[in-house]
Amino acid sequence: MEGSAWRVNPASDAPALAFRLPRPSPVASLRPTVPDDALILRPIGFIRTEKKPLKFDARHQPDERQAETNRLELLPGDKYQKALKDLAGFDRIWLLWWFHRNKDWRPEVLPPRGPSKRRGVFATRSPHRPNPLGITPVQLLAVKKGYLLLGPCDLVDGTPVFDIKPYIPAYDSFPEAKSGWIAEVDAALAAPPAFRVAFAEAATEHLAWLREGWSIDFRERMVEMLSRDPSPHRTRRIRSRHGDLFDIGCGAWFAVFRVDGDLVTILHLKPAFPLKFLTDPSRPVIPDKAAQLAFRARWPGFVD
Repeated sequence: MEGSAWRVNPASDAPALAFRLPRPSPVASLRPTVPDDALILRPIGFIRTEKKPLKFDARHQPDERQAETNRLELLPGDKYQKALKDLAGFDRIWLLWWFHRNKDWRPEVLPPRGPSKRRGVFATRSPHRPNPLGITPVQLLAVKKGYLLLGPCDLVDGTPVFDIKPYIPAYDSFPEAKSGWIAEVDAALAAPPAFRVAFAEAATEHLAWLREGWSIDFRERMVEMLSRDPSPHRTRRIRSRHGDLFDIGCGAWFAVFRVDGDLVTILHLKPAFPLKFLTDPSRPVIPDKAAQLAFRARWPGFVD
């Protein structure tokens, strides 16, 4: 990302983020004195969750109706363990973290919820920010040696965490505060879904094969999204295909569907990565790679 870079502290194995301060600055007199005119952030730990290796698997806000346990693994060191003293008395904590998979930012973004309308990034919680910092309140289930046991969260596996703060209801909760354009979206989402979702025989077979043979299951999340609005949407990864067909990206997979009135019919699944990527040893790790290759061998007619 322009203006920031991972650094390694010679005295530590923990990577750091260095933020360059612009010259000249109207607040130069307030600038902290740091080496090379940089602000340094070093992770204190990383999120570990087997359920969310992909962005698609991570909800935009934690859903505490879902049974889920995650870990915040702290970096080694007695100081971090001592810093957890007295934290066990809190039900919830704030996590300050980094959208580590983002490489740029946009002044206007297309939120995944609501109509296809661009909003100023500072009026959203989009990850595409000038400094892609995230903040999330999570349930604190237990304080252990070297890690915290957490409830549902909206972070993918490997997310670097910079800080922990206790959630204090008297100071951190303002239920009567206005929520701008999101209030209108929330009202629309509170209504019953406008579309029904059905599955063709091939789609049912493909989903069962993924779930039973590879422990890959995105059916519930996919149905939730399509039952609200199946129209093409960049952020929701819904695209128009040839003819009257559409597809929705579900992590490393596409689901091809058709819309007839208020009925969305999922026709079949297909791998999201082309064969040349799946068989290229120079490519970085590809999610569900083995499953995608097996799918191609089993159902060659559904891969293009």
